Amino acid sequence: MIKIWIAAALTPLLLACADTTLKQPQSAGWTVDFFDDFETFNTANWQDQILWVNDEDHCYVRDNEHNTREVSNGTLKIRVIDLGEKRPCDNLNKFGKQHPDTQYIAGRIASKNRQEFVKGRWTARLKVEASGQPGMFPAWWLLGALNNEPPVEEADETVCWPMTGSGEIDIFEHHSDGGPDHYAARAIKSLGHCGGGDWQELMLVQAAKLADYHEYAVEWVGSDLVFRLDGVEIYRNAREGDKFPEPLFAVLNFAKINASPMTVPSWTMEVDWVKHEYWQD
Repeated sequence: MIKIWIAAALTPLLLACADTTLKQPQSAGWTVDFFDDFETFNTANWQDQILWVNDEDHCYVRDNEHNTREVSNGTLKIRVIDLGEKRPCDNLNKFGKQHPDTQYIAGRIASKNRQEFVKGRWTARLKVEASGQPGMFPAWWLLGALNNEPPVEEADETVCWPMTGSGEIDIFEHHSDGGPDHYAARAIKSLGHCGGGDWQELMLVQAAKLADYHEYAVEWVGSDLVFRLDGVEIYRNAREGDKFPEPLFAVLNFAKINASPMTVPSWTMEVDWVKHEYWQD
């Protein structure tokens, strides 16, 4: 009888404690609202983006043709491939001009109309082998969701680059002209008209061993844009964050930026995962 009485007496107290625990508010911090670890190519997250920009020397192709965007063993491989002979290319630039025949094909994927977010923090874990080869131009970056470049799937996708709604933030961009083991991080400063973007003013060139995996991130901190390498702040665009109020989508691509011949059959950027987080107060 004593044991039964003790249990009966404690039961309301235990229930009250449990109820209090359940009602505790979540602690402040980052909350993940998008994560892709590339176990598959998930078309709810990504689509091939087919266009011609920057006078690039390659042709973007669809559907992992020649393994230009292979997903295997838990990673995404975005590649430039040398086919060894020229072939027609259906990529168009913003003026409707068709890309000339080329022997180079490449992969480019975007989360446009799939995964788009306002501010927060974007991070990708990736690596690039044998960096610094002439013409290399791999990138991990963001673009405003109202951008008027293909694919155009919604009526409001009418804003030209880099106006508000079509702004650009480069989280990781390796341009081989500067040699191996470095990358650029920056916001593109809009000059207030279509096609008017300043690539230099808000740019940091950062050393890193690109053949090793690193986490490359940008986050909004108040009105600032903060760029991080493996979680450590390396650069801050003060008061630039509020100039990107629009939802942004992510782009992963490997471009061939000039006509230099490739000395190997392919180049690869390997991506372990991509995520977006928002701050939970």
